[in-house]
Amino acid sequence: MNIVVSNVKGGVGKTTTAVYLAAAAARRDRGPVVLVDADPQGATAEWYDADPMDGVELIEGPSVRTVTKAMNQDGGIVVVDTPPGEGTVVQAALSRADSVVIPTRAGGVEPNRVVTTLAMTPRNVPAGVVVCSARLGTNDLDATIDWWRDLKVPVWWVVPERVSIASGPAARLSTEGMEHYEKVLRKATAKR
Repeated sequence: MNIVVSNVKGGVGKTTTAVYLAAAAARRDRGPVVLVDADPQGATAEWYDADPMDGVELIEGPSVRTVTKAMNQDGGIVVVDTPPGEGTVVQAALSRADSVVIPTRAGGVEPNRVVTTLAMTPRNVPAGVVVCSARLGTNDLDATIDWWRDLKVPVWWVVPERVSIASGPAARLSTEGMEHYEKVLRKATAKR
């Protein structure tokens, strides 16, 4: 199964989401788990190097060829962390996706970028929004969730704002983060 983590906007939690999803898949013993860092910035690889995850193989592949090859594997789960934008690597990953997870934040220009990402996603591929670093109980969050519901875009989960979750390679994966992203993984891998 190919799970693509994508949003044309940067800084929304794609790397955090991809790393936690791969770790959650390995923890659930979902067969071989491959984490593909398709972003030339290499943040996923940096995180993996600082804190390797048992049961997860990392492939650094900011090229269409490498991403395509990784996504053509049989069995297990492939999680692809895409770069921001609408480039050829993003399009190649989305065209081979079995499921698309779209990290976003509440408020601001975020909704328009998610709509652009959804427009790039093949219609037959399930996609859902994950609101990252959410400030629970705020009007922005409530308005964002209502907006997605009105557009009939599934909100697969809301991950609360926590330093322990978003700290990146500076800290180990948090227990709370794993619990939240295991729920995202269940939505992304649900039979449709």
